[in-house]
Order: sequence, then structure tokens, then C-alpha cells
Amino acid sequence: MAKTRRQITEDLKLVDVVIEILDARIPISSQNPDIRQIVQNKKRVIVLNKCDLSDENDNKKWMEYFIKSGNKVVLVDSNTGKGINDVTKQVRELMKEDLSKLSEKGRIGRKIRVMIVGIPNVGKSSFINRIAKKSSAEVGNKPGVTRQKQWIRINEEIELMDTPGVLWPKFESNEIALNLAFTGTIKDEILEITEIAYHLTKFLLENYKNNLLQRYSLDENIVNEILTQDQEENQNIYEIMQLIGRRRGAVISGGNVDDEKTSKIILDDFRSGKLGKITLEKIK
Repeated sequence: MAKTRRQITEDLKLVDVVIEILDARIPISSQNPDIRQIVQNKKRVIVLNKCDLSDENDNKKWMEYFIKSGNKVVLVDSNTGKGINDVTKQVRELMKEDLSKLSEKGRIGRKIRVMIVGIPNVGKSSFINRIAKKSSAEVGNKPGVTRQKQWIRINEEIELMDTPGVLWPKFESNEIALNLAFTGTIKDEILEITEIAYHLTKFLLENYKNNLLQRYSLDENIVNEILTQDQEENQNIYEIMQLIGRRRGAVISGGNVDDEKTSKIILDDFRSGKLGKITLEKIK
């Protein structure tokens, strides 16, 4: 992180605008506080990426939140290209006055230099490939694929500088760590996958119960009976995870449910959007 921080600080001198890419499902948890501090004095566009996976009502609320904070913000789905043109429009708008002043001094045709920042797994590479209309950046399904700085020409007006995605050394809360684990930013091998799936299931039962019921064909009455049992809450939620495992055929010899396989099913369904449009962080 220290090396990347120094690199970004140095490279900021070369750029006009910063595009900060956040995960629309976890806008706060996916914002590296160290990077936010470094770029705070630069013109900035916030991109809420993966908006196709997040709750549409919450998308509107987060847009309002960032706009009230004085930011330019765009909802983007890098897979389909939704919102990409709006990002370039916002960049041009931010630089309109500066370019006009340069034009008055005879400096015509000066390119807008833009830096892309974002933590691993927010879709930086997919965003760059979509905005550049080509496979300019290496893309992978696992976090941390982008390794080194590179310049990418977007059009006659704009050039992009990519930066490595990096997490910060200490998370402010357990909630942030869990949100990053739910979305796959923290690799599954690092944390206990069953525990991650348990906390996600708990959140979904509290906020998106119908999504769970529909995805796994669960009987609402049975689920409610389990949740109101006179036993520890974690045991109730575990029983519902067992129901999901049986529904999905995650059964091993002896008729027992494979907890790890069940957990993987729940996490994969959330990350791929099969559980519906879900936002983990709500405006409080």
C-alpha cells in the first residue's frame, strides 16, 4: 500500500481528473480511505460500477448522497456499457473551464489526462475496456489482476492512466471486512467461507427475504417457524442454510448437507446477481 500510495501521489501531478470506481453494492466499503485522502484536491468523478447488481432504489439514494457531498457521480454497468458515455461527459464538464482558459492562451488540442483508481474487484479493467472500446486492460475474475500502470487513449480528447487496485492495511470495522468478503474482494481462501455465507444469509433474511425464498423455492411459513425457534439465532440461520443446501442438492454420504458447498452456492448466487439486485450498504 505504501508503494502504491507514493506512486499515485506522484502520478497525480500528471493528471487533471480522477475517476474513482466503487462497487454500487458497497459504495463506502469499496472506497479506500487512503486513496480518498490522496485524491481529495483533484477534480473527481465517482463511478458506481456494477449497478446492474445493486438495488435500484438504493442506487438513487447513493447518487443523491455523493452529489450532496459535491461529487460528480455516474451509475455504470461495465458489462453492457450503461453509463459509460455519461462518465466522459462528466469529465469534459469538469474540464470545460480549464480548457477554455487554455484555448484563450492559444493552447488548443490539449488532452484531458485522467487517472483511474479503485480497490481490487470493483471492475476497473472491465470499465477501462468498455470506455476504450477495446481490450486495453487485462481482465480477470479474481481480484488483483491489474498489476502495473498503463496509459490508454480513449479518444481525441481523453487519455486514461490505470493504477493497481489495492486494499488498505486495516479495516475500520468488521462490517466493512464482511462486505468486501461478500463481494469477493477479500479472497474466499483468506476467511472461513461458511462464516461469510452465514453472515450474508443473515443479512438477506433481514433485508431481502423474498429473494432467498424465490431463488431456493423455500416455504415462507417454514422459514418463519425456524427463525422464531427458541434457540440461538446462529442456529436458526444455520438451519435455513441447511434447507438451501438440500434444495440445491449439496448433500454428501449419510444424507448430511455439505456446508462448504452450500456456502459457495449462496455466495456465487449473490455475486452473479442470481439472488436479485441487492445493495449491502444502506443510507442511514
